[in-house]
Amino acid sequence: MTSFEEAETEETVTCLHMTFYHPCQEDKMMFRCLNFCKREQVRADETVKFGRDSTICRYNLLDTRVSRIQFSLQFYRKLNSSEFCFEIKNMSKKTKLIVDQTELGYLNKIDLPWKCIICFGDYQILAEIQEGESVDYFETHLHLAEVPILQERCLLLLQPVPENGISSSLFSSQGKSPIEIDENES
Repeated sequence: MTSFEEAETEETVTCLHMTFYHPCQEDKMMFRCLNFCKREQVRADETVKFGRDSTICRYNLLDTRVSRIQFSLQFYRKLNSSEFCFEIKNMSKKTKLIVDQTELGYLNKIDLPWKCIICFGDYQILAEIQEGESVDYFETHLHLAEVPILQERCLLLLQPVPENGISSSLFSSQGKSPIEIDENES
């Protein structure tokens, strides 16, 4: 047997991609402590914290309006399943955390959807989970957005407008009211 045949099978790693946006990021540089565009390994049993306190939080946001610990993420495997997930918990007593349309108060937690937008204050974070198999660790991959994530997502949800600039749904019901017809009438 060759060394290639004897080599252990390479397992894939779950990766949490997070894209950060704040309207004042160029002026205030609140993301300067984050390591963008480089994957970072995190032990599976570590609770990852985001916030202002660099002694407690793995990911620091340099902004006095951010709580010492804003939120935490816990990696786990669902019971009787091979599926890995993240649980997000709001750790701020002052600021609500919004995950898609779900508002979390202090110490509230939910499973992080596979793709969602996390908001608090003026911060917007697009979180996307890339599945993997490793039980020992996961990876984070941080990105910086140049435009608001919510604005970008809303543009994708808008319906296209026909070339004449008039949407057929605008006049399809215009001037018409429901008419009741007896089934025996023609």
